[in-house]
Amino acid sequence: MNLTLSTEQQQIVDAVRTLLTRHDAPGRSKALLATGGYDHELDASLTEGGFTGVIGGDGTGPLEAALITLELARSAATSAYAAGEIVAGKLLGANPGIPVALTRKPADFPFRFGRHARLMLIDAGEEAQVLDLTEADIQPVDTDQVGWPMGVLKTGVAARARGLGAGTGETLRRWWRLALALETIGAMQGALELTIRYVKDRVQFGRPIGEFQTLQHRLSELTVIVEGARWIALETAFRDATPLHAATAAGRAAGAAGLVARECHQMHGAIGLTREYPLHLWSTRLGPLGVEMGGPAAHRRDAAQIRFSSQEIAAREAHWR
Repeated sequence: MNLTLSTEQQQIVDAVRTLLTRHDAPGRSKALLATGGYDHELDASLTEGGFTGVIGGDGTGPLEAALITLELARSAATSAYAAGEIVAGKLLGANPGIPVALTRKPADFPFRFGRHARLMLIDAGEEAQVLDLTEADIQPVDTDQVGWPMGVLKTGVAARARGLGAGTGETLRRWWRLALALETIGAMQGALELTIRYVKDRVQFGRPIGEFQTLQHRLSELTVIVEGARWIALETAFRDATPLHAATAAGRAAGAAGLVARECHQMHGAIGLTREYPLHLWSTRLGPLGVEMGGPAAHRRDAAQIRFSSQEIAAREAHWR
C-alpha cells in the first residue's frame, strides 16, 4: 500500500495550513481558553473553504478528512471538526454543521466542547444514541487545566437521547477512535515542533541546546514515535476505520501522549510551564486525549480481543505471568 499523498491531497493540506496561519489558530485558541469560548469563526471558514463534507465527498473520503483533522490539532484549533466531520459524518451520514460532542453512557462526566455543543453522540454499548442540545442543557465546567471549553449535562438531559439502532455503537466507537488518534497525534506534532524550534534558539554554554547530543537523541525518539503513530492513523483512515485498525491507532497515539507532553516540557524547562508561552495549548490537551475512551489500556485490550480468540489471549497472559 502506498500512502504517499496525491497532488490533490497535498493541496488540501497546504490550503488548510494557509487558512490556519491566516486565522492565527494558536493565538485565537489562547484567547478563547481564557473565556471558555469556541472558534465558531474557524468553523465557518472551514465550511466556506469546502473542508466540510469531505468524508463523503466526490473524490474525497476518510483519508482527506484525517489530513484536515491532523492540521487542525497541530495548530491547536478550538474546533470540534473531528467529531462533526469524521464521527457524525459516518454515523449520521453527513456533517451536521454544528459543534458535536462525544461521550459514553451514562453521560454524567465532563466532555470536550461541552459549553458549545449542540449535538451529542453517546456510546451506549450495542447502539449509539444522539441527543440535541441547547445552552440550557449544559453546566459549564472549569477549563483551567484542559485545553477546551468543557461542560457536563444537567440532571435528566441524557434521558432525551434517542437510539440509532443495533450495531451503531460499534460504528460510533471505531470512528471516534480514529478521530481521537488523529487529534492526539496532531497535538503531539504541534508540541514537538514548538520544542524543536525552542531548542534551536535557546543558547546555553555558548551554543544552542539543540546541538547537545542527549537532546538530539530524545527528539529523534519522539519524532519516530509520533511519525509511527501518524502513519498508523492514516492507514486506519485509508481502511475505513476497521475495528482492529481503529483500536490499534488509538492505543498507539494514547500510549505516546503522556511521554511526548513530559519530554517537551522537560526540554523547555521553566518557560514551558508559563501561560504566556504557548506550549500549554498542546500539552494540556494531551492529558485528556490520552485517557479518553478508557485510555491506551482499553484500546489495546479491545484490539487484542478483536485480533485473538479468548483462548489465545488467556494463553498469552499465562505465558507472560
